[in-house]
Amino acid sequence: MIGRWLKRGLATGAAAVLAWVVGVSGALAMDPIRIGTFLAVTGPASFLGDPELKTLQMYVDEINASGGVLGRKLELVHYDVQHDAKKAQTAVKRLIENDNVDVIVGGSTTGTTMAVVPLVERAGVPFISLAGAVVIIDPVKKWVFKTPHTDKMACAKIFTDMKKRGLTKVGMISGSGGFGKSMRNQCKGLAGGFGITVLADETYGAKDTDMTAQLTKIKNTDGVQAVLNPGFGQGPAIVTKNFRQLGMTMPLYQSHGVASKKFIELAGNEAAEGVRLPAAGIVVADKLPDNDPQKIVAQSYKNAYEARWGSDVSTFGGHAYDGLQIALAAIARAGGTDKAKVRDEIEATSGYVGTGGVVHMSPDDHLGLNLSAFHMLEIRNGDWTIVD
Repeated sequence: MIGRWLKRGLATGAAAVLAWVVGVSGALAMDPIRIGTFLAVTGPASFLGDPELKTLQMYVDEINASGGVLGRKLELVHYDVQHDAKKAQTAVKRLIENDNVDVIVGGSTTGTTMAVVPLVERAGVPFISLAGAVVIIDPVKKWVFKTPHTDKMACAKIFTDMKKRGLTKVGMISGSGGFGKSMRNQCKGLAGGFGITVLADETYGAKDTDMTAQLTKIKNTDGVQAVLNPGFGQGPAIVTKNFRQLGMTMPLYQSHGVASKKFIELAGNEAAEGVRLPAAGIVVADKLPDNDPQKIVAQSYKNAYEARWGSDVSTFGGHAYDGLQIALAAIARAGGTDKAKVRDEIEATSGYVGTGGVVHMSPDDHLGLNLSAFHMLEIRNGDWTIVD
């Protein structure tokens, strides 16, 4: 097992960790490395948290079966917080004060992530978030990192694609939760720099089940050439269905917050046809060119996940994969679980090839990705097609 991973070389994500696995005769006598996580495994954001938890469980099991890291087994300590900021705060307090975790990899949503940032900063625990908003790492926070592309990057990728298609006048309909609100603001701030004018600006709540009123306003706004929907969860699927029901024919763009087959299922193949969105390479692993450094990592993760769980891989599970591998590689380089040393090594991550892209972090950048890590996808016949 170990040899198979190591042959892939240190450029791949899991091998970068498992290279330190051998030589573990004292593993059973040593305290485990405790990985804390809090995720939205149930509730409206379960499409995020469920694949994230399954990914963490799968690789913790596999790494333990191979001997652990630095002669120590891994212990995953998990709390399901749904999409509730107060539950997230309670869970993270437990992780820090009662469970004595060494690092935290979690936070399915922006709202739950931002709710716990003061706790991890005060306690000095390395925290790698799996949520999307740029506010998580901008401004930089000493102990906080993230793996997903930011909402600001998504806006830039979408606007670049719009300009290529000659689309300069946009209607927006955004979710009112943490991610939707943040991306709405980021897109409005970037629009002018891309020569984009936002002619209509509508929002919807997390519990709304029909967005035809907002979409009708956009439809009746003179000059709108395309519609952009910042949001995640069931909301964008409802928007997509209502969009088609109203007979709207201009291009519809979604965020990377819906980059999973679940979105297509919820919206329906017919309604989702032609929708564009930016996403990580994991979503189209088998369609990446052979010279793409992500391909071997993305395909390996995809194959392992689908074989273990019998369900389609998603970009969200990939975020958890990258977070775990970055954290464990940092622990390995630090030679232990001293939190300050691990934090420094996470920040020094450079050249890590993961499902989200090639990561180069620094003291000024606790994400380490750029727009080249994003692919513009279009849904055709119920599947993803690379269009950039």
